[in-house]
Amino acid sequence: MNMTSARPAVTELRLSAFKSHRGASFALGPLTLLAGASGPRKSSVLEALTALGRLAGGETLGAVFDGTGGPEGREEAGCVRGGAAACVPQGAQPDTEGRRGFRIGCTVTGPVGPVRLDVAVQAEPELRIVGERLTGAGETLLTTALRDPGRRTVQAAWHTAGLVPVTRAPLPDDLLATALLPLRVAGRTEGQRLVLAAVEQLVMALRGVFPVAPRPDAMRAPVDTRDGMLRSGCENLSAVLARTEGECRTRHAALVRAMRAVCSPPVDGLTVLRSRLAGTDRGPTLEAVIAAVDRGPLGLVPVDRLGDGELRFLAMALVLLTGPGVLEVDTSAELLPAAQVLTVLSDGLDLGLDRRQARELLALAGMAAERGHIRLLGVVHDASVAEGLGGVSVIDFVPSRRPGNAEPGEAEVEAVAGAGAGAASGAGAGAGERVPTRSAPTMR
Repeated sequence: MNMTSARPAVTELRLSAFKSHRGASFALGPLTLLAGASGPRKSSVLEALTALGRLAGGETLGAVFDGTGGPEGREEAGCVRGGAAACVPQGAQPDTEGRRGFRIGCTVTGPVGPVRLDVAVQAEPELRIVGERLTGAGETLLTTALRDPGRRTVQAAWHTAGLVPVTRAPLPDDLLATALLPLRVAGRTEGQRLVLAAVEQLVMALRGVFPVAPRPDAMRAPVDTRDGMLRSGCENLSAVLARTEGECRTRHAALVRAMRAVCSPPVDGLTVLRSRLAGTDRGPTLEAVIAAVDRGPLGLVPVDRLGDGELRFLAMALVLLTGPGVLEVDTSAELLPAAQVLTVLSDGLDLGLDRRQARELLALAGMAAERGHIRLLGVVHDASVAEGLGGVSVIDFVPSRRPGNAEPGEAEVEAVAGAGAGAASGAGAGAGERVPTRSAPTMR
């Protein structure tokens, strides 16, 4: 094993059978843009990676895809529009027992080398993982299979390379088996240590996936000063700006320079104004802040007076310039921030921005990627915003070649059928195979 490689990072996403994708594979660089006409195909790429990240964090299938079955029975927001049923590829036919499903996977590159994870999920009639495969260092490290549909477990087998070459045990069918292995593997043999190293690498990278969707309407109110971990909607942006102003002058100065480059002058700085929030249940009032732009002779202008585009730019720039320790993402507590990589997902990176603002964001993303702590996968409507910017990979989604609303070809249906219970004996087998697709992305 090469234990001196770079920090673990997701370098490939595979949608073997997911929504409108069949046999699709996407190479992910430090800064990757998905471009093309409006449609669900680009967004579904981000949804699949978000789902893998949440599964790696230990969430149940129901919580991830349908927003049900969260901790202590709490209802949580799912990360896929339409839920698990919408993940079944279009045109997929159920098997003789009425089962349909989907398949997704990824590759994480790091100290162990490339580690591949492929997962087959049954969406109907019951949501469950029916097959999982983890491979790395030339070995099959883990496989799971649904042996008895009447039980809510899968049969797992993982690499041991000791007196017993493989260890077998039942595991829950609503959790990612890979994420459970550290609790099951003792690490006594070289094979077990390889499994643990590969699992750590994969889970570390996937838990660093951070989908961001700034909500300008929610950023205009004062925020509790203690709310200093930036959330996906960036509604607590003001409290996070208070942190950056006081804790990291260098990054805060870079944020000011970025705002100065794209906002109406003058922009002398970014700061916060103190405020108070009424307590709840007769509790005490709370110390609060609201961000403001220092316009020099014009005074301080609170962010509630900024336009949506300026607020979206400020939020995205803050995400790209902060990284581990500031974004609300469940990375490993044992890992130092200097060793972590966060993969920021932005669906509509240029939404509401003019060309100058979009290019400035991409320039900031390039700077963050060079530092090695941030990677970006974003959806843009106009790929030309990346022209002349180095280090940007653009994946164009070209229009469908199939006329009208023709049904998928036979090869497509066969690929989808394998995402159901028939894929239980090997989720990774055939993952990423090239079959006809409705719309083929091209790399440039």
